[in-house]
Amino acid sequence: MGGELEIEAKFKLEKVEDVERRVKEIADFIIDKIEEDIYFNFEFRDFSKTDEALRLRKDVEGVTLTYKGPKIDKETKTREEIKVRIFPEDYEKMIHVLEKFGFKEFAQVRKKRTIYRTGKALICLDHLDELGDFIEIEVEDSDLKRAKGEIFNLAKILGIEKAESIRKSYLELLIDAGLV
Repeated sequence: MGGELEIEAKFKLEKVEDVERRVKEIADFIIDKIEEDIYFNFEFRDFSKTDEALRLRKDVEGVTLTYKGPKIDKETKTREEIKVRIFPEDYEKMIHVLEKFGFKEFAQVRKKRTIYRTGKALICLDHLDELGDFIEIEVEDSDLKRAKGEIFNLAKILGIEKAESIRKSYLELLIDAGLV
């Protein structure tokens, strides 16, 4: 059984307060949290070359191991995503299992995330100390074209339609900035 399609766009924010005010007007608050991610690489399959990722995330909601496939769209970060929940008490054991299979910790990414929901869309306001503020808009839909339309419509409503959609992950942005 394959994964779900993750359809999302990310934008850099210069004035997060203005966008956050607009988000609060159209969406319901879900949660504030800190996400701590460990990314792994494999010597026989360089994920930076295949545009894939293997991530172990820990936050107040628990622990998740996620595989992210190559991006499949030119305007968004759309990709296959397979998530597996891990018992929080097994976090260290999962790291050990991955290492036993030859995966090596490549980098860590830590961000503060505030999540809102409106209809099928999740709106995430993210802050990374090293990179600044971003917004990610993700729409749950099996129709890529319809989801992209909704994402870019929400971006317009939030006043960020003129910003360029960033297709790189936070890990890729940290690497580009020489921070990893």
